[in-house]
Amino acid sequence: MNDAERIEFTAEMKKDYKILIPTMLPRHLKMLASLMRVYGYDAELLENSGREVIETGLKYVHNDTCYPATLVVGQFINALQSGKYDVHKTALFFTQTGGGCRASNYISLIRKALKKAGYGYMPVISLNFVGMEKNSGFKLSLPMVRRMLYSVLYGDVIMTLTNQAKAMEVHRGDAEEKADYWTKKLVDQLGKPGPLPYSKIKNTYREMVRDFASISMTKDSRIKVGIVGEIYVKFSPLANRNLENYLISEGAAPVMAGLLDFLLFYVYGRIIEHDMYRTHKKSINLLKIAYKVFERKQKDIINIIKEESDFEAPTPFAHTVELVKPYISLGVKMGEGWLLVAEMIEHIDKGTNNIICTQPFGCLPNHIVGKGVMKIVKEKNPGVNIIAIDYDASASEINQQNRIKLLLANAKNDDTENQDK
Repeated sequence: MNDAERIEFTAEMKKDYKILIPTMLPRHLKMLASLMRVYGYDAELLENSGREVIETGLKYVHNDTCYPATLVVGQFINALQSGKYDVHKTALFFTQTGGGCRASNYISLIRKALKKAGYGYMPVISLNFVGMEKNSGFKLSLPMVRRMLYSVLYGDVIMTLTNQAKAMEVHRGDAEEKADYWTKKLVDQLGKPGPLPYSKIKNTYREMVRDFASISMTKDSRIKVGIVGEIYVKFSPLANRNLENYLISEGAAPVMAGLLDFLLFYVYGRIIEHDMYRTHKKSINLLKIAYKVFERKQKDIINIIKEESDFEAPTPFAHTVELVKPYISLGVKMGEGWLLVAEMIEHIDKGTNNIICTQPFGCLPNHIVGKGVMKIVKEKNPGVNIIAIDYDASASEINQQNRIKLLLANAKNDDTENQDK
């Protein structure tokens, strides 16, 4: 479908169209949907899942298409076919980074799938900051972008606290209950019109950390497992088969860098491109401002977590950049690029020596950058366990779980040997 056939989301549509958002980070995106309603968009986060979503995706996209695209298309069309929505008053929403990964082509894949399914009249809204597509009915204002950033920051804090508390809680369910409570509260906060000063955001961080710190937690040690990989599969419970919960059920503690790290990588990568190739000349000053803003926001989160609790705080992004330099060039940016390697080294630097690299089967950036660097990472860091797990529509969940169990068994053996020494 070319640009001439693209169905634009117009200002008239904004009045009465429902906008559907696919899942990836459920808590982050519930907040995004809520803040969109402040600006007049009737947005809803999709929560349909299961084998039906996968089968629907396979029906409407080529089976060589990467797994995240299959899931996104499947979730959209499965929802449209459910009868829950007025398909003539519905639009779809998706993000584009503008990079070389197939993720930047998802919009066209979604449109082709919609046409095949009989919904070719439906608009697909692209959220991007590189001018790839514009819609007269969807425009970003500075206040809206600011609230979007707040939803990322809040989501990262909840994810960081929940994973750590959930792995150590004495009473099963306490951490999830806190997470649900705070997600609802933050959805309400971001969904209210009127000013939302950053001082209130920081105070909310502090309240959240104190509340999670009040959970009764065991002092027993847990094997920490770092999760890295392709952004959708790494974060989405739909894509990774609830990997975080599975690790916790096996007595391990999952550790993940937040979405803010990806935003920092995205902006910093363009600054590096400017330094290397003199690209982005018109936007370089704005990119540098954005980078400093993101860094300051991350620093606030780190400081508050350290001040208010014993939870492990995120690693400052500038330190992550320095850690990765001996392993890979900062010019490697396809897909997750050097960030994938950086997150491995970041975990190791903080004592997490067991790492799962989640990747869609056939994802070239992940297979080249992820698998390609594992040997040198292990050589430079003896005792580190890294496994790559492929996620695909036909991948066996049992095989995936067996590989994770083997990783955990090796980690326990390593701990025993270290104690004996």
